[in-house]
Amino acid sequence: MTVQDLAARLPEPEELRTTCRAFGVLDAAFSLKYPKYMFTAAWQPGVDLARMDNGGGDHWDIAFEPAGVFLYGFDHESEATPWRDEPRAHWPGLLDGLPPTLARWTEEKAFLFEEFFDATLCIWRETADSAWHCGPVEFDGDASSTDGSGWMFGSVLEGGVAGYIDHAKYYFEREIDAEAVRAVFAGEPLTAELVRVLNPDADFAAVAKVAAVAGYPVVPAV
Repeated sequence: MTVQDLAARLPEPEELRTTCRAFGVLDAAFSLKYPKYMFTAAWQPGVDLARMDNGGGDHWDIAFEPAGVFLYGFDHESEATPWRDEPRAHWPGLLDGLPPTLARWTEEKAFLFEEFFDATLCIWRETADSAWHCGPVEFDGDASSTDGSGWMFGSVLEGGVAGYIDHAKYYFEREIDAEAVRAVFAGEPLTAELVRVLNPDADFAAVAKVAAVAGYPVVPAV
């Protein structure tokens, strides 16, 4: 899978936002120190941010803002890595067609490494658009040619309960209660009991703080 395939398979923006928020809240229940997925509501005024960081140098960010949605990812072992050249350079066509309304994100300090926008894939969608867009990047067609789209976004593309459980079983190496996961995806308020079912060892107060930052409803412990 490359960025064109990913752009064709991404869900509608609000569904993607809901999925990313649920992934972030659920990951907090299993690991406050090393979550893979995070979600911050009002990260900037009017901007929600979803993030994935595997701790191994690979990550993605999705900015949801009034002008639309900006998504990028960085696979450090990808054929498309900017580090293939010196000085660093984006894969040809990566940012071609990026509209001015969303172009500022390529200069966002939080997305830069050594003052460079490290990205192997980039997708965007303005608010009035009916589809996701990406630049006219090309690969040689070999199965090994990739920009990280498939493995970095696989769980999110699968979406919902099944997608999260597949991720969590592998990442946290434990069994996951499907009904509790389903409750979070349904937007049911986070309670101490729900967190206990997800992870008996979790600190509810700490998880609740993460959920509140994500803009997820929380019922305070009595």
